[in-house]
Amino acid sequence: MNKDQIEGNWKQLKGKIKEQWGKLTDDDLDVIAGKRDQLVGKLQERYGVTLEEAQKQLESFLNSSRQKEVAGSVKRSY
Repeated sequence: MNKDQIEGNWKQLKGKIKEQWGKLTDDDLDVIAGKRDQLVGKLQERYGVTLEEAQKQLESFLNSSRQKEVAGSVKRSY
């Protein structure tokens, strides 16, 4: 998922992000507003991880979300 896709799908992703990273507040998510770099920064701040680790976690999360999205659309087409 690229930057535009994160911003475009932000409303859908907010709930999933909050489930994944419960230390992020609604205020955090409102400030982040779909900006990938700000999300990575908040992950670093709230969880005390390195930039690389925050990026890795986010990429893994986005890949997982994308796979679930594709699987869901395949199931709905039957």
